[in-house]
Amino acid sequence: MKKYFSLVLFAHSIFAMPFALIGFFLGVTTTENPFNWYLLALVILCMVFARNAAMAFNRYLDRNIDAKNPRTVMRDIPAGKVSASEALTFVIVNCILFVIATAFINPLCLYLSPVALFVVLFYSYTKRFTALCHLVLGLGLSLAPIGAYIAVTGAFNIVPLFYSFAVLFWVSGFDIIYALQDESFDRKENLHSIPATLGIKNALRLSVVLHIFSALCVILPLFFTEFSWVYYIGILFFCAMLTYQHLLVKPTDISKVDRAFATTNGFASVIFALCFLIDAFLRSGFKGF
Repeated sequence: MKKYFSLVLFAHSIFAMPFALIGFFLGVTTTENPFNWYLLALVILCMVFARNAAMAFNRYLDRNIDAKNPRTVMRDIPAGKVSASEALTFVIVNCILFVIATAFINPLCLYLSPVALFVVLFYSYTKRFTALCHLVLGLGLSLAPIGAYIAVTGAFNIVPLFYSFAVLFWVSGFDIIYALQDESFDRKENLHSIPATLGIKNALRLSVVLHIFSALCVILPLFFTEFSWVYYIGILFFCAMLTYQHLLVKPTDISKVDRAFATTNGFASVIFALCFLIDAFLRSGFKGF
């Protein structure tokens, strides 16, 4: 199991999982639906299975590309730690488990499960034909809050959609920053990315715009749901982390990309989600927990 944990990089789950919890507890605290530990466990399992399938499929599909890139040559498949067939089997198993888990939640989640899988798996193909691949990655992770909300309520609502759009713009923006490392390689291999298409300077400008949109999307719920001061702290921290990563990475110096990508965004999602949850629990009086 250790080699599979390395293959899917469980640490990267820190980006979408906190927003899935936001969607889940938004459904619990703003509707008549009660808190349910069993349902929460199913939502977390769905997140794990979908993330496993998406990342393992990306590693499987990109194995030949990774073998050419000095930055990725030591990834599990090119390095021989995991075979291509093992990775593909892992993808299929996790896809099946994801669909099964949704079947235990509600019919709408089950019906939408193939759509969710298509989005998160399709991302791996996109760099071959469009520079919008970063937005497709953001779209895949953006399913977390609305999916968790649907798991609780069995219905759509505008507020969790704001968080989904916040994730879409946030992830797209920081994935552009991450892709700066491969700008020259992508051009050489005829792969598509925003940095390879627009250049580093313009790519960073677009990333700033996307992160401004993300910040607006975590502010918009204030006009639809009552929040306490704790949520405002979460907004300030999230926006500060968005700003900080753009101070770390400059067109003339991308040496701190890893710090901006993993550490900064990890703190942004976790602290923001904690502020949301504390706020939700305080306002609900811990009713049903």
